[in-house]
Amino acid sequence: MISWAVTFLIIALIAGVFGLSGIAGTAVNIAWILFVVGLILAVVTFLFGRRTPPL
Repeated sequence: MISWAVTFLIIALIAGVFGLSGIAGTAVNIAWILFVVGLILAVVTFLFGRRTPPL
């Protein structure tokens, strides 16, 4: 998820340089959503990740 967020952020930066504000704004919104979802999944995985079964 985080890699997709970085990809959309780069797309937004390139679109911003070329003056495509609509595409840049959309790409930034997508990047932000993917970053937040990836962060939430990382925290959930950290908290409830693999646990060894009791013997």
